[in-house]
Amino acid sequence: MRIALDAMGGDFGPPNLVAGAVMALRDYTRIKKLFLVGDTPRIEAELKTHGCNDRRVEIVHSTQVVEMTDGAVDSVRRKKDSSVSRAIDLVKKGNAEAIVSAGHTGAAVAATTIKLRTLPGIDRPGIAAIIPSETNIFVLIDAGANSDPRPEHLVQYAIMGSVYSRHVMGYGDPAIGLMSIGGEDLKGSDLTKEVFKLLKQSALNFRGNIEGHDLFEDPVEVVVCDGFVGNVILKTCESVGDAIFKWLKHELTKNKLRMAGAYLAQSAFRAIKKKVNYEEYGGSPLLGVNGICIIAHGASTPLAIKNALRVAAESIESEVNPHIIEEVRRYNETTASLEPALR
Repeated sequence: MRIALDAMGGDFGPPNLVAGAVMALRDYTRIKKLFLVGDTPRIEAELKTHGCNDRRVEIVHSTQVVEMTDGAVDSVRRKKDSSVSRAIDLVKKGNAEAIVSAGHTGAAVAATTIKLRTLPGIDRPGIAAIIPSETNIFVLIDAGANSDPRPEHLVQYAIMGSVYSRHVMGYGDPAIGLMSIGGEDLKGSDLTKEVFKLLKQSALNFRGNIEGHDLFEDPVEVVVCDGFVGNVILKTCESVGDAIFKWLKHELTKNKLRMAGAYLAQSAFRAIKKKVNYEEYGGSPLLGVNGICIIAHGASTPLAIKNALRVAAESIESEVNPHIIEEVRRYNETTASLEPALR
């Protein structure tokens, strides 16, 4: 498999990105070609630092970088030689099968959508964030790609999230929940009420509305929401996880007795920390585009980049996009056949 890495994006640039790429090359022999896109001298310097002369690496030079202050669509138009645009071009031309970027999320979404287009039957792509609970790992979609969707977009997110949960996460018949402010049918905004009706009529395993506490108390495998709500949920979960471990550290170091207890329970703490660590999950797939795009955290460590490349490889192997196309086709055919009866 062939993957393109935007080697200039993210908060730390080439040092973390190239280090993660080297880790992935050493652990994943299934990666046959890894394009590192960005400033050649800087990338070469980082590869030399890690003693990497792997023949699977090919550097693709670019002269521009999308900054966080750049507009998403404007960056595609004005910075045609940016590392993210050049990486996506490799997928468009068929040289690479997937792109991984830890840079400007809006620019990656805009450039991927404009250059690769969406899959047949998909109007807007959605970011699928992977979040662990006590009993499962669920897909949150959309986590930030589309903050002002129409009802049909959220139905498409439900279909894509279900496909990803089934074919990549391994859940046989993923349950889908619609994020709202109450479990009753009539609760929510005009948007969620309309989406509820559409999902209830579908053949998807739709549980109904779910609330914030259901995410971890009574989790489903796919949580559907608009990009604004999804991004708030995602970042809140990240910050709460960090805060809890800081609180624990503070309390457990107050006296020697607590420190002794913490020492005895350290393996349990390590297990929980690993489970909630975003680095272990790598990146979030942008589902619905005619290619594979993995959005990594801006503050990604080398381990997070390594795992983002793993997620890209898994998406290639699982052939997610053909499954999405087929499921959307079935949904549209079923909906068309039901329309006369619903009038």
